[in-house]
Amino acid sequence: MGRGAVMDVREYTADELVALLPLPDEDANKYTRGTLVLVAGSARYPGAACLAAAAGQRMGAGYTEVVCAPDAVPLVRGFRPSLVVRSWEGFQSSDIAPARVGKPVAYAVGSGFDAGDAASARLVHLVLKHAQVPVLVDGGGLAALASKKGQRLLKRRFIHGWPTVVTPHGGEAARLARAFELPEEEPARLSQLLAQAYGTTVVLKGPDTFVSDGDETVRMGEGTAALAKAGTGDVLAGMVGALLAQGMEPVDAAVLGATLHARAGAAAAERLTSISVAAEDVVDAIPCAIASLAAEA
Repeated sequence: MGRGAVMDVREYTADELVALLPLPDEDANKYTRGTLVLVAGSARYPGAACLAAAAGQRMGAGYTEVVCAPDAVPLVRGFRPSLVVRSWEGFQSSDIAPARVGKPVAYAVGSGFDAGDAASARLVHLVLKHAQVPVLVDGGGLAALASKKGQRLLKRRFIHGWPTVVTPHGGEAARLARAFELPEEEPARLSQLLAQAYGTTVVLKGPDTFVSDGDETVRMGEGTAALAKAGTGDVLAGMVGALLAQGMEPVDAAVLGATLHARAGAAAAERLTSISVAAEDVVDAIPCAIASLAAEA
């Protein structure tokens, strides 16, 4: 996880993106289409779990489970009957399901967490330690990565080849950078430095979003101000998590997810104006974004 020379920044072509769309096989079932487990939604921010879970379903996950704060369970359960919902009270290592051949699994943890909260950090560290499958860390969960324990767990995951994806915005990225005393850099370079320091794939969100695994850095330039609303980051976490759950490689999942997220925001703005778009509207526009990309084939 050294700090190598900066790599060229590239963009995926439309053909590359279309080829990544996770079209299900004719004989697919809910388990072969991937299980997404979201550990998300504190008592203060229960809506984050709802948004991430709905986005994960729209992005193709076959089975979506939410592990959330006890007070959030009734809301999430009533929000969408197709979700499997349980409290994180008593959630432990034995509850973390392994992937099986033909039945991929991914975890997304941290959306709607209280940053710096000890209980939140425990959940992030638990998932990082015991989930031998792709893990995405978002939102308030990112604070747990900068600790010595978080760094040790990420290094272990890197050594074992268990992918980890992190999705910071600019402020969260700056805090992660301070833990390694990384220099202030423009977003493309910062995404690469963070990826190398933490041994992860970084999705650095902004008007232009950058994805880097430390070797390859990719730019998505389709951002829209319509996405500058609370909850849209939770939507992105659910989308990328769902693609990871379907077996997609981390950089591909991050780039496709971020591109469709931006397009969904633009589609929602076209219908509602950029003033009025809310995170729920972005979820509703995911099918439109998928269809518009598929039409470019």
